[in-house]
Amino acid sequence: MAEIVNLRRHRKRKERDRNSQAAAENRTRFGRTKAERAQESASREQEERKLDGHRRSPEDDPKP
Repeated sequence: MAEIVNLRRHRKRKERDRNSQAAAENRTRFGRTKAERAQESASREQEERKLDGHRRSPEDDPKP
């Protein structure tokens, strides 16, 4: 014999599972603190300044 299933309860459980999975994905995507974002931004800017400091300008190139 088949098990009797309450369709309303099953539908709600399925929706809760879907919502919890979406919430978990959002936590991993957006789950950083403001301090972590600021730290990453500052380190990225520092690396860009360092790279730009090592860049050669056209005046530095010797003319053949």
